[in-house]
Amino acid sequence: MLELLSTYTGCPTTGLQHLALPRETLLASLHALYPSLDSIIIRNATTLKFMRSVAFWEAFPAALHGHESIQCLSVDPGMKLIVATMGARLATWAMSGVQGDTWRVHSKLLLPNDTPITAVDCKSGLLAVGTRSSLSVYTLILENDLPTWSLKWTLPILELSRLRFSPSLMYIASTSTLDNAIGIYLTTSGKRTQHIRHPRPIIDINWRHSQTSTRDDSILYTITSDATLRVYLPVIDAPQQMQLHTSLDVFSAVPMPMLNQSTESRIFWLDREVMSHSLTNVVKANTEHQEDGRSRRVREIQEESWDLFLRVFSNGSLVVQAIANIDRRPPTLLKQFTLLHTGPFVIATSPEHLYLLPNPSAPATVTIVTSAPLRSYRLNPLPFFEAQADGLALLGVVQEVQSRNSTALPRRISRFVRTPDGEGLGIVKEDGTVDVWQTSPGGRRIIFQSEVAGPMDVSLLTVLQGGRYFATYSKTTGAISLHSTQALVASAVKVPPIVSLFSLPSSVPSDNPMIIAITESYTILLLKTVLPFISSPSTVPSASATLSLHSESSLPISAPLKSLVQVDPMAWSFPNRQALGTGSHDALLSVTEDGELAFWIPDISTKSPTWKCTGTVKTYKTNILMGACSSAKKTVLVCDSGEGQEVTIWNSTESEFATGLEYQWIYSASDRILDLDWTATPDGQSILAVGFAHRVELLCQQRMTYFDQTPGWGTCHTIDLTNTIPHQISDSIWLKGGSLLVGAGHLMSLYGQLDRAESRTDSLFEHVARHNGPLDEYNPQMILQCLLWEKIELVKNIIVNLAKNMERTENIHQWEPLPFDEYLKKDETTKAANHVAFAKPRYSSLFSVPEVDGQSDEELFSHTLVQDLVERLEDKPLPHLTPNEQQSLIVLVQATLEIDQQRRALDSNGLRYLTMMRIFHIYNRRLSLPNTPASAGSRPGQLQKRARLRYRDMMWAFHSESQDLMLSTSVAACEGQKMRWADARAQGVFIWLRSLETMKAHMEVIARNQYMAGDNRDPTACSLFYFALGKTKLVHGLWRQAAWHKEQNVMLKFLNNNFSQPRWRTAALKNAFALLSKRRFEYAAAFFLLGGSLKDAVNVCVRNLQDFQLAIALARVVEQGDDGPILKDIITSTVIPIAFEEGNRWLASWGFWMLHRRDLAVRVLVTPLSDMANVWGGINEIGTSSYDDPSLALLFSQLKLKTLQTAQGTSEISGRTEFNFVLQMARVFCRMGCHVLALDLVRSWSFERPSTVVHDSPIVHRPPSPMVARFALAPALRRQSSIMIDMDIPTNPPTRSASPTRIQPNGTPQSGEGEALKENEGDLVARKAGMGRLMKSAKQDVQVPEFDMNAFF
Repeated sequence: MLELLSTYTGCPTTGLQHLALPRETLLASLHALYPSLDSIIIRNATTLKFMRSVAFWEAFPAALHGHESIQCLSVDPGMKLIVATMGARLATWAMSGVQGDTWRVHSKLLLPNDTPITAVDCKSGLLAVGTRSSLSVYTLILENDLPTWSLKWTLPILELSRLRFSPSLMYIASTSTLDNAIGIYLTTSGKRTQHIRHPRPIIDINWRHSQTSTRDDSILYTITSDATLRVYLPVIDAPQQMQLHTSLDVFSAVPMPMLNQSTESRIFWLDREVMSHSLTNVVKANTEHQEDGRSRRVREIQEESWDLFLRVFSNGSLVVQAIANIDRRPPTLLKQFTLLHTGPFVIATSPEHLYLLPNPSAPATVTIVTSAPLRSYRLNPLPFFEAQADGLALLGVVQEVQSRNSTALPRRISRFVRTPDGEGLGIVKEDGTVDVWQTSPGGRRIIFQSEVAGPMDVSLLTVLQGGRYFATYSKTTGAISLHSTQALVASAVKVPPIVSLFSLPSSVPSDNPMIIAITESYTILLLKTVLPFISSPSTVPSASATLSLHSESSLPISAPLKSLVQVDPMAWSFPNRQALGTGSHDALLSVTEDGELAFWIPDISTKSPTWKCTGTVKTYKTNILMGACSSAKKTVLVCDSGEGQEVTIWNSTESEFATGLEYQWIYSASDRILDLDWTATPDGQSILAVGFAHRVELLCQQRMTYFDQTPGWGTCHTIDLTNTIPHQISDSIWLKGGSLLVGAGHLMSLYGQLDRAESRTDSLFEHVARHNGPLDEYNPQMILQCLLWEKIELVKNIIVNLAKNMERTENIHQWEPLPFDEYLKKDETTKAANHVAFAKPRYSSLFSVPEVDGQSDEELFSHTLVQDLVERLEDKPLPHLTPNEQQSLIVLVQATLEIDQQRRALDSNGLRYLTMMRIFHIYNRRLSLPNTPASAGSRPGQLQKRARLRYRDMMWAFHSESQDLMLSTSVAACEGQKMRWADARAQGVFIWLRSLETMKAHMEVIARNQYMAGDNRDPTACSLFYFALGKTKLVHGLWRQAAWHKEQNVMLKFLNNNFSQPRWRTAALKNAFALLSKRRFEYAAAFFLLGGSLKDAVNVCVRNLQDFQLAIALARVVEQGDDGPILKDIITSTVIPIAFEEGNRWLASWGFWMLHRRDLAVRVLVTPLSDMANVWGGINEIGTSSYDDPSLALLFSQLKLKTLQTAQGTSEISGRTEFNFVLQMARVFCRMGCHVLALDLVRSWSFERPSTVVHDSPIVHRPPSPMVARFALAPALRRQSSIMIDMDIPTNPPTRSASPTRIQPNGTPQSGEGEALKENEGDLVARKAGMGRLMKSAKQDVQVPEFDMNAFF
């Protein structure tokens, strides 16, 4: 996904501190050069990778908004403490956490009288603090787990600049800015033991502990400004006194003739302990091999314990000098000599500081870190001491954040601005100054270009021509100024106060972009630029750049505006869209106070530009805080709601089938959204970055699927700075190549994709494409939709092609997909083509044998091929498929084989039901496994087991003519092949069964399975179903066998009565109410049935058990059909209101169909639910209804001309509405990744409607016959083999409304019912006229005379 590529913290020019850990070595760098900075940067010493930063205001919150900077820094390696000072305040952090990656405030100290601290050192709990007037030593005390610093002693010393504890902690060495001397003091008492003067200013001091001495004496190295190192050793008879024994200057390093070439140099001590550890590992590694000259030299350095010193010259050449016998006595045995002298340019520049650090990952090497610039090198002793090129290798570089010659100080970041293509970057600082950067060609690095020096008050900024130019607006001057990298101000234009400034994208980088400025009154200023092309920052333009006001205009909007927002132009920078140029895509988004969005394209071809609206979306949102619009016209709005901040994402396409809302989420009020920014992928998909105080969430659109319940948008990646940067995020912005730049405080972090060789994950663009782009042909989503849309032969070809590709190669990028036109063929055409290709023999001559094309049975769709493919899929799952999709693919492959074998026995709807039923069971079975998320508990965002099939799948079974076979298959899918009521409810059996006898027989099977479930054989579990079937005596017999049950005697006595008598029915009802009070609802419903009160029984099922399917099953069985009043009441008062409340069109269609309102059953699939509620009446609540299932179009195409009622319902749907409905279903296909099926839908949809061109003719007289009725329906119904007559056809023309009048429960027509749908469209009138012809034709069909045998005689 996105990895941290670089953190731009700046390079320190002062000394570094380091802390060696078992796994790595950390660097703590102090940005003392920057007085406005308040952070300590911690990096890995080897790679210089940013680890985290520590802010001083974590210990002293008052420093958060101050302007002071950290002055001193020290590290205690023993206690793993970081000590920093700011003014008179001192703060300490301690390492914590299991992995040692967390730093927390340990303690703090405030000096009296606000005396600024100028030097500090900390070792093993001892703290030396130097000020401008004193030197103090503190000790760390832990009382009640509360660390505090206790003052030990104080000495009056002026202007201390440097403090160093000796390794034995007996002495403190100090330097002062007032003289060129070193003062040495006793740690215990503060007594000064020596004052060592130097001829020049001292720039560094280091203590070295003697490895062989048994005493606590130490050796002192000092370095002066003339690059001379001096060695001080303790006097033998007076160890408290230090004596100069030798020195290393530039003259001892190089011969005299070479001094004229490179006299400037710096010398550094290579830590003896670190170097000795590395050399020891090198010697051990070479003991097994024959010793050569290189290893002999390394062994000699290690055994002789030489101290090594590295001198770096200004030309990058190195000289390694050694001093021998430092640990030996007497000190007169010291010898110095030169080990190595390299050529120039080994190190890029001469650093001011250099450190030798251990490398835990490679103990035989050491790490050299230089500053400034901050770089790290790997030193390999064997080749290095032979002056070979690979002896010193560059490992990491920290990029400068500004020119090294600049005197400007880095400041906290206010916001970022980029060019339309993301190649140029502008940074506005809190004080109004500006920096300009440029992205590298791959977008994996940003490069500093220029800075604006001098006082500026920049309020708005826009960057032009990849960062070579930029325009600024200042509230102080009230002018827009044009700048270049060479000239501070090239041109300026006075303008009214503006709130937004940005440039329009251009097709060619060298073009002169137009700049748009939006005033406070939402007037649009268009400014024209003339920019001479600059190929590089150092290039001087041939002419001066100019800026002029082109025009002023306003949008033609009457509603009050809330804001005008730039449409993100990132997508237009890709090569396939660059040629469009300005004016070819949207530039502005307008947001009104009432939440209406409008998109605008400018026409700048004339002097007076005009704005064309390309679309509107009514969101009805108020209290809008911020908004942003992507290149694909996806709009995000942040609104202030009562619960927090509401984030909504809207599509630009709005119709009666789609409100445009794609995503909605409410964030806590304490988790404030601070920033929004869009980017685009090369294929035009949008990615949104939502910035919070300490994290950035990346949202991308997610593919709709039948397998998982996922929202339209989801968080694909989160950048969390909580544990790395304590500052609040000020801004984040997308750059070229999908890189994201995040600014926090004065730090910038660039996130992007690593090189393909370094990265183990998909890039961000690849991830987005896999979650929302077109699907592969073998994806189970594609296969399932093809099966639902009766493309079985296509699925068989996909499976065969998948098997071939898996057998040929494992690299999916080399797989050959099916030809595109295969998806556009009808199933019969594909089947015929397969039959011709594989079944028909071919001959090359008249008498020859048939040709063999080399295709065996295994290459055709067969049981053998499917079995082999399933085994391959189980052994080697396909990449980029989730485990759920992988299992679904295997199920669909097997189901396709069964479907192919049962195509003669099952109709298409039956095949759809069985396919979805198999997926349902596999889905729940996988989520029941212990390693799946659902098994660990219910948590937000995780997959959950589904309680039942969707009503959509039940509708396929309801409209199928193969219900007996479906029922047997449904039973076989249950556990133990025994269906209980929970299984019947999950599969909706009593929703879709139509045969009364089958329902009664199956209810008896369910009752028997309920009784047999478990070991107790409880009669209460099956009484409800047996009572519904009227088998009271059977229940009585079951109670005789329940000797274990405590209610056996009571129930045997009670059931022995005759319940046809009113007395015992009343007793049963009384028991039912008693059971209700005991909350035994199911048993209470059984007693209601026993007492003959079906209405009360179904009320218990609906209200108490929350199971209207059980109520429907009881009503259909007890009332012996689908026309009973109780069943109609359940559907009218429960099912249809639930369907409207949940926005479930499938359930509503079933309810209307069962009520014999089949016209409404068709209309509800297409018509908005609010309009249907007005037609039906009695609906109090309407839920959110979205047309997010393309199967709606499939069911609508089946039902719209199935019966006279459905044809009448179809006639009330306008042609424009049906057209928009099909387009919406095509969009849903695209959201599911099935773009090719969307194309097939729009090209093959038939807009069938009753004809209006067939007139009564007095000339042609045809006898009444079925052929006349069929011809009368032409041309719409010529394909219909039959149409079912399910309504009364009056002799006179109908005078009522188009739909049958709804009958109230009391049997009277509902008064005042009117059609809520618009009927003024021409095609709707035509449909109604055609419907009259349809009625007349059907009437003629009904009046066919009876057959008379006498007519033949």
